[in-house]
Amino acid sequence: MRVLLVDAIDYAGLFPPAQLDMPGAVAEYASYLQSDDSWALGRFVVPASRLRELAVEAAAQVHGAASLGGPRSAWRLSALLAGDVGADVERIQEFNAAQEARQEPWSGRVESVELRGSSPEAIQQALRIVPSAFDRFVEIPITGDPTPLVRAIADAGAYAKVRTGGTTADAFPSSDDLARFLTVCTGERVPFKATAGLHHPLRGAYPLTYAPDSAQGTMYGFLNVFLASAFLSSGATHAAARQMLEERDITAVRFDESGVTWRGLRLTSRELAAARDTAVRSFGSCSFREPLDDLASLGLT
Repeated sequence: MRVLLVDAIDYAGLFPPAQLDMPGAVAEYASYLQSDDSWALGRFVVPASRLRELAVEAAAQVHGAASLGGPRSAWRLSALLAGDVGADVERIQEFNAAQEARQEPWSGRVESVELRGSSPEAIQQALRIVPSAFDRFVEIPITGDPTPLVRAIADAGAYAKVRTGGTTADAFPSSDDLARFLTVCTGERVPFKATAGLHHPLRGAYPLTYAPDSAQGTMYGFLNVFLASAFLSSGATHAAARQMLEERDITAVRFDESGVTWRGLRLTSRELAAARDTAVRSFGSCSFREPLDDLASLGLT
């Protein structure tokens, strides 16, 4: 499980359904960095337009007490780009340069950027602006054949991003569409990250928001997505990946010291590690605790 999920959860507490303010998100991420579960924690996700706000708030919370992960602890950041890609890239570069020049208890560095692209031409144009020094994730639509989009991403040496849910039932893609996306990414050797809706280990009906009267919807689990991608990377079929995405029975997934078994298919720890490197990189979640607490409740951590 640790091989599969190390550094896997990109913390997106600023976004729905949690949608915390900056002080709340900063305080939560700081606590996760110092928790026993920090092995699963990935990057702090923040709009590029709010980088300065993040730096001010984080510095204010430190107060010289090294409370945000240790003295001169550099937070790993992933910045979301908006419409003006060039302006956001300039903002990020200025932020990184300023952070490197300062000698304050807190610092952060944008390591990756996330943007959207709906056509090969748009993807090519945007990625010409974003330096390849960043890990570049391009969110694409998957209701049609994503092959041309994934190939454009591959040609630029970037990574893909897929939206796997949201706060309404219609925000969740079909298992056919999602399995096809995973299959294409595997075939084109394009790693990806997923975002939205992956708060639980396995597929099931869950509340769509944290409101007491929230409607329920059928969500994918992060194990569904990670394992479907890992099995594809090891030669499984598109049909098997689709079946994995629809798996609801936790007793069908068995982890042990050397790997994982699911309905007659087997992945070793080495194959899981390879899949994390070459296929599925991370998933964005507005909650860090909920995914891990659910794993613990199932006896998987």
